[in-house]
Amino acid sequence: MRILLLSDIHSNLEALEACLAAAPPYDLIVNLGDIVGYGASPNEVVARSRELGKLFVRGNHDKAAVGLLELRDFNPVAGLAALWTREQLSKENAEWLRSLPSGPLQIDGLPGVQFVHGSPHDEDEYVVSEEDAVFTLKDASVPLTFLGHTHLQGGFSTDSSFRPQYTTIGQQEICELKLEDGASYLINPGSVGQPRDGDWRAGFALYDSDARLISFYRVPYDVRKAQERIVAANLPQRLATRLTAGK
Repeated sequence: MRILLLSDIHSNLEALEACLAAAPPYDLIVNLGDIVGYGASPNEVVARSRELGKLFVRGNHDKAAVGLLELRDFNPVAGLAALWTREQLSKENAEWLRSLPSGPLQIDGLPGVQFVHGSPHDEDEYVVSEEDAVFTLKDASVPLTFLGHTHLQGGFSTDSSFRPQYTTIGQQEICELKLEDGASYLINPGSVGQPRDGDWRAGFALYDSDARLISFYRVPYDVRKAQERIVAANLPQRLATRLTAGK
């Protein structure tokens, strides 16, 4: 089975469309949450996501946008964006976001794999460091967990951490990770709409369960158009400028 993994789109329509155009053949899509928030195209991104499949876990920004999460833990910029998104969402799209499951999600016919937003035991937890990963790997009920939330492409195993290594600044690139038998993994496909690893390109991944291979992708997109949408919507300027910095 070939699974296209999308996460943290954050209302960035241009980045999402670029990822879909670059994606190799796949059998299904799993979306790891934070479909909305930050960006200026929430209804368009929700509509496109709904067209693509039915396998989703919710993110914290998805919850915030429909009033399921208080904003006191958000920084001011994130909070303003969440309130703006709440006002923009159509009733139908808001109800759809409200109905998303919390995860972990598992798929029939794909044993040993689960999908979450933050971590398997807390959907809002950030797994950033090796210390975070050790606890989460020890606590995981399956050997392979796909997660989002941190906007950092790569992951951790019982033996090491992994970050894709790329050689260009603005071209499409692929980096592969072969999974080893007997090891456990936490894998982040990267953020489609707001990477935070210093690389502005949109990120996603493909998991080939038969080959036990994960292919990480970075894809250039029309970042200027995404920025112009943010500015035109009177969202905080920081949400536009950070897209070119990848932070």
